[in-house]
Amino acid sequence: DDGRFIKVANVVGHAMQYHPHGDASIGDALVVIANKRYLIDRQGNYGNVFTGDPPAAARYIECRLSQLAREELFNDEITECVPSYDGRNKEPVTLPSKLPLLLMLGTEGIAVGMSSRILPHNFPELLEAQIAILKKQPFKCLPDFQTGGLMDARGYKDGAGDIKVRARIKVKDDSTVLITEVPPTTTTESLMASIEDASRKGYMGLQSNIAV
Repeated sequence: DDGRFIKVANVVGHAMQYHPHGDASIGDALVVIANKRYLIDRQGNYGNVFTGDPPAAARYIECRLSQLAREELFNDEITECVPSYDGRNKEPVTLPSKLPLLLMLGTEGIAVGMSSRILPHNFPELLEAQIAILKKQPFKCLPDFQTGGLMDARGYKDGAGDIKVRARIKVKDDSTVLITEVPPTTTTESLMASIEDASRKGYMGLQSNIAV
């Protein structure tokens, strides 16, 4: 990292020296992290988390570490390194992050016989929770989603259980509603397709107008 933007394709190629997976999975992971807006500054078309539009090809978009990442994620003096998968390089076992990154960013994935789904949380609320922990004070920290939505977290128990998220809807007039926020993993495209399907099946009035 030299503080300047670099093509994502170059980052992917360099990462493949350490990561035995394919280039597509590395590029996709970088785009997801960059769209969280915490650790990677973006330049170019990174898609749209609200509409579901895909990003441009890796050769057309650029990235760099954010100032937050530079200051909070790296410390050579306390970072333990091991040989990379092919023994040609050294790579960190973990990065000495000062931030609760797993809770900040969330994660979702499957592997052999196991799966993980950790929901993202609000950054300032996590900092307040850390302060409360140090002061031995009670606190409550609930998930928070980039696309917004109305959340029912009554079934959520410190990372276990479930939550329900619905779109935020405002009534404009007698025949029009405005959808201003959508649940996570839902895009405006999928939402409009669902509304159109409901309309075709007769679940909605013919004169209904919906703006997303």
